[in-house]
Amino acid sequence: MATAEFGQALRRWRDRVAPEAAGLPSGGQRRAAGLRREELALLAGVSADYVTRLEQGRASHPSPQVVEALARALRLSETERGHLFRLAGLAPPGPETVPGYLTPSVQRLLDRLSGTPVAVYDAAWTLLVANPPYAALMGDPSGWRGNRRNGVWRNFLGEPGRVRHTEESRRELEAALVADLHAVAGRYPADPRLHRLVAELRAGSARFAELWESGSVGPHRAARKTVDHPHVGALTLDCDVLTVEGSDLRIMVYTAEPGTEDAERLALVTVLGTQSLIG
Repeated sequence: MATAEFGQALRRWRDRVAPEAAGLPSGGQRRAAGLRREELALLAGVSADYVTRLEQGRASHPSPQVVEALARALRLSETERGHLFRLAGLAPPGPETVPGYLTPSVQRLLDRLSGTPVAVYDAAWTLLVANPPYAALMGDPSGWRGNRRNGVWRNFLGEPGRVRHTEESRRELEAALVADLHAVAGRYPADPRLHRLVAELRAGSARFAELWESGSVGPHRAARKTVDHPHVGALTLDCDVLTVEGSDLRIMVYTAEPGTEDAERLALVTVLGTQSLIG
């Protein structure tokens, strides 16, 4: 159960995070140098009212997913993250569960790639964080909750995204995603969220169930992708997926060859996305 100490910790850690360090504008009148409640809520994907109730000790039983998101938004160290979980009455995630912790080095990498579309996923392809250029390119994921944040779920049960597919490329992607998820399930056999995700996919998609029963195991590899953007048209980009040793995070990066029309369109997407976020 969330306690007064949990709320005090949130306020203390919120006050020490500079808005510009979290990729937010720092202008305007501020009573403190840290994040506002609304900004923490935005970064963590929860409502500002909920953050207020947590800080005031009026909200009980925050879920592990909420605590994890707050820890990420507050840029907590691993020790601080564990302390926040315990203050919420929860056991910190152990080695048997899919890691969702953004290491300081990965956070620094994101900070330095602020002009490039980058998203970070956990090993099970659940989106942890997407920077503004990624949101501008692929669509804003800030309103996604639960399994909507999972890339495998979206490909089998969600609405079509902006990446263009032929029937063949779609089937190849589906097979690769399921083989990758199968391998992850083998590495984290005790993760309850992963069990629930697989169960929902098997129940909701005959194609997923068929691929899952085949038992194939292997990594999902990135490739060149064509993205149909609603404002600038089609962009063909290199999509690279980097795996972080030790934390099993997947860093997805979209780039274009310099001097090409695709590079010009990607730069325009980034500018348009930044303007819409500011507006």
